[in-house]
Amino acid sequence: MENTTAQFDSLRDNLLVAMPGLEDGLFTGSVTYMCEHDNEGALGIVINRPTDIKFADLFDNEDVDILPEYQNITVLAGGPVNMNRGFILHDGEREWESSMLMPNGLRLTTSRDIIHAIAKGEGPENFIITLGYAGWGPGQLEEEIADNAWLNAPANEVIIFDTPFSLRAEKALAQLGIDYHLISNQAGHA
Repeated sequence: MENTTAQFDSLRDNLLVAMPGLEDGLFTGSVTYMCEHDNEGALGIVINRPTDIKFADLFDNEDVDILPEYQNITVLAGGPVNMNRGFILHDGEREWESSMLMPNGLRLTTSRDIIHAIAKGEGPENFIITLGYAGWGPGQLEEEIADNAWLNAPANEVIIFDTPFSLRAEKALAQLGIDYHLISNQAGHA
């Protein structure tokens, strides 16, 4: 008897780069770090969508001393789901109240303890702060990939933490030998 169970290829710990034809506004030109991807759906954090919100703005109603070098850190739009909730993608081994460990050692933390530690200079060395996340239901991301909406590339901490936001898509695809500026917004199907 032939095994008809399809092998599931998880995109966890990959970067998804929106193809030029993906023009829904929310994801146009986006790069998303994939935190979870299984048969039940997917969760990612957009890592190249700066907002006008600064780190200090996250403490509007709290009396917190924030080190000057952290006050103007840009908060990113992490995706259209739970846009009023903070998500911190970071390195380091310290345990926080609510963290998800990634295969490469990065963590996604949603608890306020990390925000307070960052404000005092006691947080992780490398981090990005987002409001919201990107989510897909079962099979939805696979369908979008089949429709040529996304390319995936290996996750790379230099791209996630050290590359300017405007260059993250270009650098992610360069790992695959693809020039982001030469990609057509017309998909071909055989």
